[in-house]
Amino acid sequence: MATLPKRADAVIIGQGGIVGASVAHHLIELGWDNLVGLEKSAIPSDIGSTSHASDFCYMTSHDKMTCYTTIYSRRFYERLGRYAKIGGLEVARVGDDQRLQELKRKVASGKAFGSRARLIGPDEVAERFPLVQKELVQAALWDPDAGLIVPRSQQVAGELVEQAVASGRLQAFADTPALDIDVRDGRVCGVETARGYIATPVVIVTSGIWGPIPAAMGGVRLPLMPVEHPLLFFGPFGAFADTGVEIGYPLFRDQGNSAYLRDTGDPRRTEGGQLEWGYYETTAPRLVPPGEILERDQARLSPSMRDLELDQVMDAFTRAVELTPVLGELGWDEKHSFNGLLSVTTDGGSLVGEAPETRGLWLCEAVWVKDGPGMGKVLADWITQGRPALDPHAIDIARLYPLQKTPDYVYGRCAEVARKIYDPPVHPREPFESGRNLRRSPFWPREKELGGYFMEAAGWERAHGYAANEALLERFGDRVPERPEEWDGRHFWKVSNAEHLALSEGVGMVNLSHFAIFDVVGPDAEALLEYLSVARVGGKTPLGKGVYTHFLDDAGGVRADLTVIRLAADGFRVVCGGDTGHRDYVWMTRMAEDRGLARLHVEDRTDTLATLGLWGPEARRTLQAVADDPRELDAERFPFAMAREIRVGGLPVWAFRISYVGELGWELYTPFSVGLALWDRLFEQGVTPVGIETYASSRRLEKSLRLQNVDLLTEYNLLEAGLARPRVKPAAFHGKAAHLEQRERRHQPAYLCTLTLGDHHDARGVARYPVGHSPILDPDSREVLVDTLGRRSYVTSIAYGPSVGKIIALGYLPAAQARVGAVFAMEYLGEHYPLTVEAVGYRALYDPENRRPKG
Repeated sequence: MATLPKRADAVIIGQGGIVGASVAHHLIELGWDNLVGLEKSAIPSDIGSTSHASDFCYMTSHDKMTCYTTIYSRRFYERLGRYAKIGGLEVARVGDDQRLQELKRKVASGKAFGSRARLIGPDEVAERFPLVQKELVQAALWDPDAGLIVPRSQQVAGELVEQAVASGRLQAFADTPALDIDVRDGRVCGVETARGYIATPVVIVTSGIWGPIPAAMGGVRLPLMPVEHPLLFFGPFGAFADTGVEIGYPLFRDQGNSAYLRDTGDPRRTEGGQLEWGYYETTAPRLVPPGEILERDQARLSPSMRDLELDQVMDAFTRAVELTPVLGELGWDEKHSFNGLLSVTTDGGSLVGEAPETRGLWLCEAVWVKDGPGMGKVLADWITQGRPALDPHAIDIARLYPLQKTPDYVYGRCAEVARKIYDPPVHPREPFESGRNLRRSPFWPREKELGGYFMEAAGWERAHGYAANEALLERFGDRVPERPEEWDGRHFWKVSNAEHLALSEGVGMVNLSHFAIFDVVGPDAEALLEYLSVARVGGKTPLGKGVYTHFLDDAGGVRADLTVIRLAADGFRVVCGGDTGHRDYVWMTRMAEDRGLARLHVEDRTDTLATLGLWGPEARRTLQAVADDPRELDAERFPFAMAREIRVGGLPVWAFRISYVGELGWELYTPFSVGLALWDRLFEQGVTPVGIETYASSRRLEKSLRLQNVDLLTEYNLLEAGLARPRVKPAAFHGKAAHLEQRERRHQPAYLCTLTLGDHHDARGVARYPVGHSPILDPDSREVLVDTLGRRSYVTSIAYGPSVGKIIALGYLPAAQARVGAVFAMEYLGEHYPLTVEAVGYRALYDPENRRPKG
């Protein structure tokens, strides 16, 4: 038996699955040496999800990162000669128009993010998959690049580990579980096993369904739950006898029934001569706490292969037999059918990156087999080079606040995600039902009384509009269009557009208490924020001055979009969006640590400061009516982008004169304890409560304002986003070298453009109001626009702007196509609509000179 080394550059916990093997492979490709892999079972694993995975890969997703990792993984498997590109079908049954619409969405998302899926009719479906009852199919998605990892992803994992060991850069130890992770002063120092201690600065957890256990050893809560996934086998099925193939027919998904079907090829092959039918439970999925998973010697088949109860699947199986009758004709292999365990998370995304709680503890968890090599590359690039190729915000473990990792929250959200793995289709604006009413501002009781239409972000309850304002539709009804298609108007409330218009004609208040607010104070505060920020926030910046700025990554990509206000010579307030706040907090504190800036403190003020945005042409008059000193609000005494303490009816308020809605006004910050009193004083003055829809969507688009993680991403730079400052500050800042190099270019590869949708009636003459991401196409070829770096054009944001009377979109266009007046096509649910470029770079359609907020 090999001796456990005393030291390692990195230790991988969970070496035996496809994710751990892929991480080791890609680290070695990037020059890593002296890696140690630990596995609690055999290598390759005979107990994890990889050991029983169905091993099929579809390229389709509505998520750009997922498309990237799946397409990369498919090419990786192909290079190894371990991929059967057999193609894949996904059907919409007759009468299931919701599923047909979802297939059209998937085709469009594929065009936006790089897959080649297309719609086909029932005749072609039957030709490709003769087991189907053609008369029950109205259409299908055909993914020509879908296929099967052969012979098994388990074997691929083993081969990757063998190659890594043969290179001399990895030592792999089977049957050697990690017993503890040694953490000192918040940093990983080593791993304890029954065979000894390994000193290491880096631990990477790739333990799949067991992931929360080693993560907890390192002081980290991993918001992941294993869920049972029924897998049934039927046979004998001899259609591909004597062919030698691993799979004969294309993959077949019937997601409207939350199920899939595939054959296992030639009966002479291991596990061949069967049909495999899998199902995801849509009503009561069975979650299994990681600590309750059986050990290897306790399980009938494997710890991750649990006994199946037939009543779990009977209704869905009956429907499956209707569509593919052969299932009812073959014998059920009860002995080898089982519930396979797989990982689900609180938002459906993978959990990747360095844990916020512990330096040096990296995670690559909740990864499907189809994404294993791709996620291995993402992690290896991230840990080695500081960034992956695509913005990792949707998978970054730091996206989650501590309150989103509590046991009840994790269980509820994971159960909800598990119910929707295949069906029903998830709307782009779909709110969660679980994990609600956790964070409420002091204004919430009043919002509830007003009939607030609440959705949630970062745990905060946010009203998108108010039923009490329905009377505004009588006043503005002719400027607020109906959304005749339910899908377009789902989770949208018409009153929001009326509130938008009312704010612009009078005065409105928006609850902004979801803002993430951090006070950075101490002798090193200026050094930290000056280094992080592209704009000058320290130096001669006067007290009370607010500066809109960005944090960049090493390559000059836009990592954060926020405002920094100088509170004192050694104190600053950083105001971030609620959705991005925890990542921004982790970035600031990690940068301070890495640069040795210890003489500062970052205080999270989010739960102590409530925020109201007061805006509109009557905002100054209204605030003066309740202010203790009305004169201090005069324009000449309170300039734009300045902040100061004021009193409103004796209440302490920190007022910041800024606007994200293109109107005169302030953000008013006040202690939670007096927040309700501030709301009441303003409401008594006739201020209209306005839902977050106006702030975050309709007026944002009218002002062409960019949103981090949506329009602003690390794969694009500030010049492409239209947000570069006229001059570069002399002081050093993170990403400056790359930013200076980008400024030297004659033109950028792409530019973020403001576009408007022309005729938005579909083929039936119904007005459409698109939601979600849509590809931007050449109007003649109908091909997606692609820039010189291979980045594809798609709509990043879209909303109807009632003040300008148009549907407005943002999207990056290649430099050659980014011309004002140019017309392109946008694909939405299978139809094409004209998009006209209104502005290249930043230019608002509403009040383009920005005079209203500065009046």
